[in-house]
Amino acid sequence: MTGPAAPGGEYAVVVPTLGRPGLEVCLRALAEADGPGPARVVVVDDRPDPSGAPLTAAVPPSLRSRTLVVPGGARGPAAARNTGWRAAGDVPWVVFLDDDVVPGPTWADDLALDLAGASVATAGITARIEVPLPADRRPTDWERNTAGLATARWITADMAYRRRALEAVGGFDERFRRAFREDADLALRVLDAGWTLSEGGRTTTHPVRPAGRWVSVRLQAGNADDVLMTRLHGRGWWRRAEAPRGRLPVHLAVTAAALAAAGGALSGRPGVAAAGAAGWLAGTAEFALARILPGPRTRDEIVTMALTSALIPPAAAWHWLRGYVVHRAAPPRAGHRLGGPAPGHRPPVGERLGS
Repeated sequence: MTGPAAPGGEYAVVVPTLGRPGLEVCLRALAEADGPGPARVVVVDDRPDPSGAPLTAAVPPSLRSRTLVVPGGARGPAAARNTGWRAAGDVPWVVFLDDDVVPGPTWADDLALDLAGASVATAGITARIEVPLPADRRPTDWERNTAGLATARWITADMAYRRRALEAVGGFDERFRRAFREDADLALRVLDAGWTLSEGGRTTTHPVRPAGRWVSVRLQAGNADDVLMTRLHGRGWWRRAEAPRGRLPVHLAVTAAALAAAGGALSGRPGVAAAGAAGWLAGTAEFALARILPGPRTRDEIVTMALTSALIPPAAAWHWLRGYVVHRAAPPRAGHRLGGPAPGHRPPVGERLGS
């Protein structure tokens, strides 16, 4: 990587992190990419306990003089990204990278072309995300889930935003506490403000990180964020964001069948209990088969799919209901005026690295 880009194409890189091992890989790939380097790299330490090993060791020597490590407060990726871009200095562009991605070998050159081709109305430019999958077997459910990132629109795993656009809409909505929907929300607000978003030519790899058996159940917490998206952007936000609708209606029906079976059994109504149990069993079996058949069909994968397919519908229903309670007072988004004033924020105190 060469020195910082010319003034018109200057950019900063913001990397929120939980201190995962991929951070060092990401920063090393950034440092080694051909092309003009960032004016600044901001690493946002969003660990719940930041007293662990310092993150400075993950920064390559060639980036140390341009790197700032700032505390994120463990408030989630949306808040961490806001902290990062506000600490990045007065640069025209801010590129958000996840800490588990790997920029390609020509990433900086390709980014320079992306930025040079942006019109004055362009607020953001996404990268091409590649998710490597096993070549010798069918992918697991988790691997297929991660592979969906390759087609996700406006994903902030690698997304460049014009700083003026971020200021105009106030940055990310910090009510999104997970790495889910905060990117779609920002994109829709930017589009509503009159800007455009485009696809770039740079390429970034998103490896499939290790995950436990119950990861698919934990991911159901995102249903609460979908409720917030509906409150903010209306029921048509799925189409505008080009986001898959998912199986929530089916999950609700399967959960209702399970509740009917339990209620019928407790109230001494065997017909209702039998009908509910049959509906629950049919729905759960269909869901499990839909996840097992495309996969490797190993014993461990089949067991995982069977167990989680029974747990996902009630988990999805619970988080959907929780979202309605938590976000019941969230008003619809009001339009933002293009180029409107930026909210006042004081950059956090950070730790600058020596060269």
